[in-house]
Amino acid sequence: MLRHLATTTLAASLFAFAAPAFSETLVKEVEIEADLEAIQNATAAEHWTSIADDLENAMVERLVGMMSEDGAKISVDIDEVELANSLQSAMGTAESKLMGRVNISHESDNTKFDTYDLTVTFEQAGPFFLPGTDLTAITTDSKEYYDAMIAAFADAVVTRLK
Repeated sequence: MLRHLATTTLAASLFAFAAPAFSETLVKEVEIEADLEAIQNATAAEHWTSIADDLENAMVERLVGMMSEDGAKISVDIDEVELANSLQSAMGTAESKLMGRVNISHESDNTKFDTYDLTVTFEQAGPFFLPGTDLTAITTDSKEYYDAMIAAFADAVVTRLK
Protein backbone atom coordinates (compact mmCIF):
# COMPACT_ATOMS: atom_id res chain seq x y z
CA MET A 1 0.00 0.00 0.00
CA LEU A 2 2.79 2.44 0.95
CA ARG A 3 4.68 1.57 -2.25
CA HIS A 4 1.55 2.29 -4.36
CA LEU A 5 1.06 5.65 -2.60
CA ALA A 6 4.74 6.59 -3.04
CA THR A 7 4.61 5.66 -6.74
CA THR A 8 1.43 7.68 -7.26
CA THR A 9 2.88 10.69 -5.44
CA LEU A 10 6.12 10.47 -7.43
CA ALA A 11 4.21 10.22 -10.73
CA ALA A 12 2.01 13.20 -9.81
CA SER A 13 5.08 15.24 -8.83
CA LEU A 14 6.86 14.44 -12.09
CA PHE A 15 3.74 15.31 -14.11
CA ALA A 16 3.35 18.63 -12.28
CA PHE A 17 7.03 19.41 -12.94
CA ALA A 18 6.76 18.47 -16.64
CA ALA A 19 3.46 20.27 -17.26
CA PRO A 20 5.02 23.53 -18.49
CA ALA A 21 6.72 21.61 -21.31
CA PHE A 22 3.28 20.74 -22.66
CA SER A 23 1.87 24.25 -22.46
CA GLU A 24 0.30 26.13 -25.36
CA THR A 25 2.44 28.14 -27.72
CA LEU A 26 2.00 31.83 -27.04
CA VAL A 27 1.85 34.07 -30.10
CA LYS A 28 3.24 37.54 -30.66
CA GLU A 29 2.37 38.14 -34.30
CA VAL A 30 0.28 36.73 -37.17
CA GLU A 31 1.16 37.55 -40.75
CA ILE A 32 -0.72 36.32 -43.82
CA GLU A 33 0.52 36.68 -47.38
CA ALA A 34 -1.68 36.17 -50.41
CA ASP A 35 -0.61 37.57 -53.77
CA LEU A 36 -4.00 37.79 -55.45
CA GLU A 37 -2.44 39.45 -58.49
CA ALA A 38 -1.06 35.98 -59.27
CA ILE A 39 -4.60 34.66 -59.70
CA GLN A 40 -5.57 34.71 -63.36
CA ASN A 41 -9.24 33.99 -62.60
CA ALA A 42 -10.76 37.48 -62.20
CA THR A 43 -13.86 36.23 -60.38
CA ALA A 44 -11.76 34.33 -57.85
CA ALA A 45 -9.43 37.27 -57.30
CA GLU A 46 -12.34 39.66 -56.83
CA HIS A 47 -14.18 37.39 -54.43
CA TRP A 48 -11.14 36.57 -52.26
CA THR A 49 -9.57 40.06 -52.18
CA SER A 50 -9.55 40.30 -48.39
CA ILE A 51 -8.40 36.74 -47.61
CA ALA A 52 -5.17 37.90 -45.92
CA ASP A 53 -6.97 40.27 -43.54
CA ASP A 54 -9.88 37.89 -42.94
CA LEU A 55 -7.63 34.92 -42.20
CA GLU A 56 -5.44 37.00 -39.90
CA ASN A 57 -8.52 38.24 -38.02
CA ALA A 58 -9.92 34.71 -37.72
CA MET A 59 -6.65 33.43 -36.30
CA VAL A 60 -6.22 36.31 -33.85
CA GLU A 61 -9.82 35.76 -32.69
CA ARG A 62 -8.93 32.14 -31.87
CA LEU A 63 -5.69 33.19 -30.14
CA VAL A 64 -7.36 35.26 -27.42
CA GLY A 65 -5.58 34.37 -24.19
CA MET A 66 -2.57 33.01 -26.12
CA MET A 67 -1.04 36.36 -27.14
CA SER A 68 2.23 37.51 -25.59
CA GLU A 69 4.99 40.01 -26.39
CA ASP A 70 7.43 37.11 -25.99
CA GLY A 71 5.44 34.77 -28.23
CA ALA A 72 6.00 33.09 -31.56
CA LYS A 73 5.35 34.55 -34.99
CA ILE A 74 2.94 32.74 -37.28
CA SER A 75 3.24 33.46 -40.98
CA VAL A 76 1.08 31.90 -43.66
CA ASP A 77 1.66 32.07 -47.41
CA ILE A 78 -1.54 31.17 -49.22
CA ASP A 79 -1.07 29.06 -52.36
CA GLU A 80 -2.74 31.42 -54.84
CA VAL A 81 -2.47 29.02 -57.78
CA GLU A 82 -4.26 26.24 -55.91
CA LEU A 83 -6.86 28.71 -54.67
CA ALA A 84 -7.59 29.84 -58.22
CA ASN A 85 -7.73 26.24 -59.49
CA SER A 86 -10.16 25.26 -56.73
CA LEU A 87 -12.42 28.23 -57.41
CA GLN A 88 -12.56 27.78 -61.19
CA SER A 89 -12.77 24.00 -61.16
CA ALA A 90 -15.77 22.43 -62.79
CA MET A 91 -15.72 19.79 -60.06
CA GLY A 92 -17.50 22.15 -57.66
CA THR A 93 -17.14 22.69 -53.94
CA ALA A 94 -16.64 19.04 -52.97
CA GLU A 95 -13.17 19.01 -54.53
CA SER A 96 -12.17 22.54 -53.53
CA LYS A 97 -9.45 23.34 -51.03
CA LEU A 98 -7.50 26.15 -49.44
CA MET A 99 -3.77 25.57 -49.14
CA GLY A 100 -0.90 27.45 -47.57
CA ARG A 101 2.56 27.12 -46.08
CA VAL A 102 2.58 27.82 -42.34
CA ASN A 103 5.76 28.94 -40.58
CA ILE A 104 6.09 29.24 -36.82
CA SER A 105 9.18 31.03 -35.53
CA HIS A 106 10.33 32.44 -32.21
CA GLU A 107 13.09 34.93 -31.40
CA SER A 108 14.35 33.10 -28.30
CA ASP A 109 12.68 29.68 -27.94
CA ASN A 110 14.16 27.08 -30.27
CA THR A 111 11.39 24.58 -29.46
CA LYS A 112 8.77 26.85 -31.09
CA PHE A 113 9.85 26.44 -34.73
CA ASP A 114 7.72 24.60 -37.26
CA THR A 115 6.96 24.70 -40.98
CA TYR A 116 4.24 22.71 -42.67
CA ASP A 117 1.87 22.78 -45.61
CA LEU A 118 -1.76 22.96 -44.58
CA THR A 119 -4.66 21.96 -46.81
CA VAL A 120 -8.26 22.52 -45.77
CA THR A 121 -10.94 20.84 -47.85
CA PHE A 122 -14.62 21.67 -48.24
CA GLU A 123 -15.40 18.56 -46.17
CA GLN A 124 -13.22 19.82 -43.30
CA ALA A 125 -15.02 23.17 -43.44
CA GLY A 126 -18.39 21.44 -42.91
CA PRO A 127 -18.53 22.05 -39.14
CA PHE A 128 -18.06 25.78 -39.72
CA PHE A 129 -21.28 26.22 -41.71
CA LEU A 130 -24.34 27.41 -39.84
CA PRO A 131 -26.58 24.57 -38.67
CA GLY A 132 -29.17 23.72 -41.29
CA THR A 133 -27.05 24.97 -44.22
CA ASP A 134 -27.74 22.96 -47.37
CA LEU A 135 -24.19 22.02 -48.33
CA THR A 136 -25.33 20.78 -51.74
CA ALA A 137 -26.42 24.32 -52.62
CA ILE A 138 -23.13 26.00 -51.58
CA THR A 139 -20.97 27.41 -54.36
CA THR A 140 -17.34 28.51 -54.17
CA ASP A 141 -18.34 32.13 -54.70
CA SER A 142 -20.81 32.24 -51.81
CA LYS A 143 -20.14 34.09 -48.56
CA GLU A 144 -20.96 30.94 -46.57
CA TYR A 145 -18.28 28.98 -48.43
CA TYR A 146 -15.70 31.73 -47.97
CA ASP A 147 -16.42 32.16 -44.26
CA ALA A 148 -16.31 28.41 -43.57
CA MET A 149 -13.03 27.87 -45.44
CA ILE A 150 -11.38 30.79 -43.61
CA ALA A 151 -12.66 29.51 -40.25
CA ALA A 152 -11.50 25.94 -40.94
CA PHE A 153 -8.01 27.08 -41.98
CA ALA A 154 -7.60 29.41 -38.98
CA ASP A 155 -8.88 26.72 -36.63
CA ALA A 156 -6.46 24.13 -38.02
CA VAL A 157 -3.45 26.42 -37.50
CA VAL A 158 -4.41 27.41 -33.96
CA THR A 159 -5.34 23.86 -32.95
CA ARG A 160 -1.90 22.66 -34.05
CA LEU A 161 -0.27 25.23 -31.72
CA LYS A 162 -1.78 23.62 -28.63
